[in-house]
Amino acid sequence: MLALGNQSVDEEVVARAIAGVISIAKSQHQSLEDLKAEVMADDNLLNPEQRAWLSEIIAEVWHSLP
Repeated sequence: MLALGNQSVDEEVVARAIAGVISIAKSQHQSLEDLKAEVMADDNLLNPEQRAWLSEIIAEVWHSLP
């Protein structure tokens, strides 16, 4: 994850970051609902619409990863 900080942001970097977060969550035995709750938490970084969109993307990727 730290290596991603040295790259410019594009779709591939975002996709790898999302997959990495999901892999970490799964390795820590978090549920999809736990992870989505973290994404939906108010943090001033994303607005509510962006958080909802990201939550949907995370759910889609969660189900596509082993």
